[in-house]
Amino acid sequence: MESNTILSECRRTISLEIEQLEKLLERIDERYSLAVSKIYESKGKLVVVGVGKSAHIANKIVATMNSTGTPSQFLHATEAVHGDLGLLKKEDIALCISNSGNSPEIQNVVPYLVKNSSFLIGMTGNLSSFLAQHAHVVLDSSVTQEACPNNLAPTTSTTVQIAIGDALAVALMNLRDFKEVDFAEYHPGGALGKNLLWSVEQIVNLSDKPFVYTTSTVKEIISSLVVSKSGITVVLDENKVIQGVITDGDLRRMLADYEDYSMLLAKDIMSENPKVIDKNELAKTAYDLLHKYDIGQLVVVDGKSYYGILDIHQLLEQGIG
Repeated sequence: MESNTILSECRRTISLEIEQLEKLLERIDERYSLAVSKIYESKGKLVVVGVGKSAHIANKIVATMNSTGTPSQFLHATEAVHGDLGLLKKEDIALCISNSGNSPEIQNVVPYLVKNSSFLIGMTGNLSSFLAQHAHVVLDSSVTQEACPNNLAPTTSTTVQIAIGDALAVALMNLRDFKEVDFAEYHPGGALGKNLLWSVEQIVNLSDKPFVYTTSTVKEIISSLVVSKSGITVVLDENKVIQGVITDGDLRRMLADYEDYSMLLAKDIMSENPKVIDKNELAKTAYDLLHKYDIGQLVVVDGKSYYGILDIHQLLEQGIG
């Protein structure tokens, strides 16, 4: 197949899906308001039911709902009548997805969805189907044509189903006043969650805690810098109070400024008043400080005590910034 033919087919598919989404947009009415209100007011969870390709769509909707504040669970239409129906409680809302609305699996499970839930939302492309006739409210997911050249494989129909699921989820987010920080609470391992929730303590490497004393010799300073993974060591006084830091750059400047450095001590070459951050501060705050002062490391403290070194690369590796 020539490249132009391939590109033409890709464009045709996307054009068809856009066309069907535009038709869906014209069908958004009070039925959506009722469906969203019922889910929002429910004391239980949202149980999304499907079989075949619709089962994959159902799982995607469940994932989106769970991550945006609406507790949800997937129920396979076939497995439902073989024991899994036990997960559905009377206070739950059921959302059943089926393009035809008439498959044997759907006809078998729908009566139990009506009986065992508080409200059944049907999502189907066949408004005269068994599902449509028994659902309390029907969301029309019909399409006039699949993108499949044989008009068989679910393509535009599954795109429409996903769009309906997204519309419900976003409407529920707005009702719940679901904010960025709420989203982060459900995604603590993602970049957004880390930026909004992670503290410095969660990132700093406690095995890399180099230090010398104000009276340490140049040899001792070099030894500490060799051990350090960040090219910096902290200078403490006899009471272990932070007095300054010495970096690789400070050491190079010392070599340039002094012909004889055998008598020099850490207090003679250290940089005073280093930038510090408490271990309980947000990691994002640490990144902002590093960026503001154009430096690579911060001294981490626990109250007034030296706690460790935070390097900008540690933050970037975790997606902070």
